[in-house]
Amino acid sequence: MHHRKIILKVMICFLILGSSLPVFGETFEDAMGREITLHKAPARIIPLAPSLTEIVYFLGLGDRVVGVTEFSYYPPEAMAKPKVGSYINLNIERIISLSPELAIGTKDGNQPGIIELLEQAGIQIFIVNPRKVKDVIKTISQIGDVCGVSEKAGLLTRQLNQRMERIQSVIATKERPLVFFQINLRPIMTVNRDTFHHDLITLAGGLNLAQDEPITYPRISREEVIRRRPDVIIISSMDRGGGFEDARQEWLEWPSIPAVKHNRVHLINSDLTDRPSPRIIDGLEAMVRMIHP
Repeated sequence: MHHRKIILKVMICFLILGSSLPVFGETFEDAMGREITLHKAPARIIPLAPSLTEIVYFLGLGDRVVGVTEFSYYPPEAMAKPKVGSYINLNIERIISLSPELAIGTKDGNQPGIIELLEQAGIQIFIVNPRKVKDVIKTISQIGDVCGVSEKAGLLTRQLNQRMERIQSVIATKERPLVFFQINLRPIMTVNRDTFHHDLITLAGGLNLAQDEPITYPRISREEVIRRRPDVIIISSMDRGGGFEDARQEWLEWPSIPAVKHNRVHLINSDLTDRPSPRIIDGLEAMVRMIHP
């Protein structure tokens, strides 16, 4: 009987005081070693880069997005959201006016000083830093956890991993052709091993012609490319005026290059290779078809 009275008193106290009991949130550590604590799933989110906008929408959280950066045009519905500047030149006043419960930023893209000012304004910021294709999938999982949709993020990332695994099984026994990846027309520029593009080339079963260059995005002469005889040429393009198709036609004038001889000079949508977003897997699948047709 005594125990029943104690239990009854505890239940009454809980009913009376329950609404005022402290809410213990979950703590997350970001890519900069910072910790943020959220007491509930954020209902107002601002992704501070176009790739992050894509991730948040991919997780089905578009209705929670209250602002985006410039060039956040995928998915198309993101274009209707208020703009908060570019990811390298954020508009602090605009961000604060939108009262976000969470901002998601990138270590490489967003300026540290801006992040500090937003923190001082009381805005919770979670920083990510994907450096390779597999990191993108981990980042999607992390953002899902922070936004309170871990289960959905787990399902989606498993699907992305399965697509990557299928690709690896396809290329496992294939020889690696030499790939020249062009990212700029004039001057001609390419990529070394410290880039997403190199990771894509490698995962797609190719060998990056410029992987050992000391500069991340080195200039390279047409004569050097001709001399090194790549098996595949891929030109990264979002150009609407035909400039990149013109560049492709210029390469086709050099039949001594194996890529030209065997009709393996391709254009690829730069959004699929430049942005650390879920579409990076689309880019990987497209590159596999180009490198191992």
